Amino acid sequence: MNKKVWKQWWFKIALLVIPVLLYYLVPAFQEIIQNAIKVLSRVDVDAARDYILSFGIWAPVVSFFLMVFQSVAAPLPAFVITFANAGLFGWVKGAALSWSSAMVGAILCFAIARLYGRSVVEKFTTRRALKEVDVFFEKYGKWAVLIARLLPFISFDIVSYAAGLTAMGWWEFIWATGLGQLPATLVYSYVGDMLVGSVRNVVFGLLILFALTTVIIMARQIWRDRNAMQTTSEEI
Repeated sequence: MNKKVWKQWWFKIALLVIPVLLYYLVPAFQEIIQNAIKVLSRVDVDAARDYILSFGIWAPVVSFFLMVFQSVAAPLPAFVITFANAGLFGWVKGAALSWSSAMVGAILCFAIARLYGRSVVEKFTTRRALKEVDVFFEKYGKWAVLIARLLPFISFDIVSYAAGLTAMGWWEFIWATGLGQLPATLVYSYVGDMLVGSVRNVVFGLLILFALTTVIIMARQIWRDRNAMQTTSEEI
């Protein structure tokens, strides 16, 4: 019986070779990638907003692919694009754009890991970062994806790659990703639509505090669940 197309060796090679050829053979494509990396690396919301806005009517499309790109090229910051989207399109439309594009990016990272394995994933991230996320998965298990998305200082893109290396199913990953990233996306978008400059940094600090509080509550629940399971097993 033939394997599915996406499992064929030539398909896997083509997915890697085509983007590389485009980068080195198409100057315009290379310039777009370099500019995107430069803008995101600055962690400057105003610069990101101006860059996206420079594409005119194509701004939403560029923002979408910029979010997907930062997901694959971990660990570039995603919150910069979320704030920029809110400032450009309003918090509701900006949130919808940020959430949907982040979902596509996360699924792509998961798929890359599932298709190519750890050795290739380490090229997109780093071996050290991946090992740190491995420990995170060992601690929280199925909750890791959900918890990671609530923490602004954890690279969720690396978590998406790591999840693809586990036995986690596609739908389980998609469900945890969609649910986990929704609160932060809504809050960031709402704040990003209202605030600018240094005030935004203060609010970002408050968001981190909010995320930590949420994780503490979830960690407490997980600890209770584990104790309950251990007690049940001992009784049996």
